[in-house]
Amino acid sequence: MIDLIIVIVYFGVIMLTALTGRAKGEQTAESYFLSNRDLRWPSIALSTIATNINGYQFLGMMGSAYLYGLAQANLEINAIQGILLAAFVFVPMYLRERVITITQFIKIKLGKTVSLAYTIANIGLFATITLGAALFWGAYAAEQVFSEYLTFLHEDKLFRVGYLIIGLGIFSAIYTYLGGLSAVVRTDIIQFTILLLGGIVIYVVSMRHAGGWSELYTQASDRMHLHLPSDHEQLPWIHMFGLFFLNINYWCANQTVMQRSLAAKSLRHAQIGLMVGGIMKYVMALVIVMPGIALYVILKDQGGLEDPDMAFPYLVSTYLPIGLKGLILCGLFASLMSTVDSTFNSLATLWSVDIYKGYINKEASDRQMIKAGRQTIIITLFTGIIMGLILLYIKFDNPDSAFTHTLNQLRYFINCGIVVLICSAVTFVKPSHVGALIGFLLTVPMQFVILYFFPEMNYFVRAFFVIISGFLTVYLISWRYGLNSWKTLFVSADKKIEWYGWGLLGSLVLVHILFH
Repeated sequence: MIDLIIVIVYFGVIMLTALTGRAKGEQTAESYFLSNRDLRWPSIALSTIATNINGYQFLGMMGSAYLYGLAQANLEINAIQGILLAAFVFVPMYLRERVITITQFIKIKLGKTVSLAYTIANIGLFATITLGAALFWGAYAAEQVFSEYLTFLHEDKLFRVGYLIIGLGIFSAIYTYLGGLSAVVRTDIIQFTILLLGGIVIYVVSMRHAGGWSELYTQASDRMHLHLPSDHEQLPWIHMFGLFFLNINYWCANQTVMQRSLAAKSLRHAQIGLMVGGIMKYVMALVIVMPGIALYVILKDQGGLEDPDMAFPYLVSTYLPIGLKGLILCGLFASLMSTVDSTFNSLATLWSVDIYKGYINKEASDRQMIKAGRQTIIITLFTGIIMGLILLYIKFDNPDSAFTHTLNQLRYFINCGIVVLICSAVTFVKPSHVGALIGFLLTVPMQFVILYFFPEMNYFVRAFFVIISGFLTVYLISWRYGLNSWKTLFVSADKKIEWYGWGLLGSLVLVHILFH
């Protein structure tokens, strides 16, 4: 009962915070979608990382860490590469052009047709896999840990998770619909605090029962390396080449993540916020990956888990007392809603700014744009719920796999092409619009070709070859116009921030050396 009261209070606080965070008076498009471009670095840092952290980290990535060990942390800490590129290359360009969406930047650099392709690809991805995966993981995690509290929903587990997917989607859609980005950022700060506290609790408990770091090196030394053999099935060390480019997609060209930086009060606030977010990725690696390895040590002589994605639920249900379980459940819901509300807001922005005002009603007023954005939230709520239910069926049909890798492969069919576009827009002095479109479109059939001829190739490595091939296609058509100088691409608000950036990069190199 105590746990349920904690959860009920949490939902009440979130809704109250969202409603009190609404802009007063008549809302403009800029206030609704970009919070009047007035975000300071703490809000940018906390909200960006809260959006990034999802239920799939706590279940999927912890489950993968249980199987493969510290190498799973690459997906967390190597995000710093993308964050630094976003801070010092991409965000300065976006803020200079004062764009509301990444699409507007693509349009300036690559033309109307390519920008439309970018928008359609992102809307399709966000409205299905991104929303569906967030809803699925949050609901699935809640069911796995707290099934005894949720039996009132339905006796059948499948139906309970389905009802949670629907209910959590509707709740997140309501406050995003009403408050826009301001409400999203305010609630994200609370949600990140809760999920971080929950993660720290799980980390401390799991490490204590495993015997600490020294025991991990003794009992699971094979799982304490960032770099696995090049022929590893899921996480070979060479996967980091593909991961580098995919981080550019996520941290530099993803509207959901970039929206906070686009709304920054200044370049200085954007760069500090992103770098603080980069430091937080180390913390998230600890609280997400290390408990998975610790559980492997704990269960090493007890037969282990049949479903690796049960690592997180097992730790919570076995080792946490009443009250703390309620905090963890709030953390799970927070991880879900911080991603879902940000995705809803980005979908509303992309549709309203890029499609509605760009093609349907070019003279649209701010009120009409906000209305179009809110209608988008309602429509994509349904597509997200449908995809969440589809993913639920897929997971239940194949329970013994590390599901996070299955979802990654689905995303990368679209993400590879987006990397080709954004890199072309930035690196070429005058990129060919036709070449960029061809390079973008070629990435999808190339995925299938490589899958057919090299079915065993790791999907990160496949992504690397697909992106390189797409970019080379653009280069062969655009090379005569020349490339931008790397010196002109990197922009810092001041010298001190530049040194902070070098320090963050140096820390990443050091971590890879220490835990190779």
